[in-house]
Amino acid sequence: MRIYYVYILKCSDESYYTGVTNNLERRFAEHTSGRKETSYTYSRRPVELVFSRKFKYIIDAIAFEKQVKGWGRKKKEAIMNGQWNELRSLAECRNDTHSRNMNADEK
Repeated sequence: MRIYYVYILKCSDESYYTGVTNNLERRFAEHTSGRKETSYTYSRRPVELVFSRKFKYIIDAIAFEKQVKGWGRKKKEAIMNGQWNELRSLAECRNDTHSRNMNADEK
């Protein structure tokens, strides 16, 4: 049975790259070696593997990869640090203009 991985790399410019693969060691080696000049990580080497999660089914791995790619930095760092319980609070809107943050007379 094949295992799939969603992974996050921390690049030399402090940005994060999220990807999916069925061979984490091979894929990390490809990022590290700079195999493809047009890839996001090529000019941002060296890279560091900071997160990976296993999946049994490719469809689940791809769905999670897409979800993580849509997240901001703080949510990605939360899962890197194993703080899954922080995701909900990090997703909440904190803008002053959000209806929860307005006084009753402003609504």
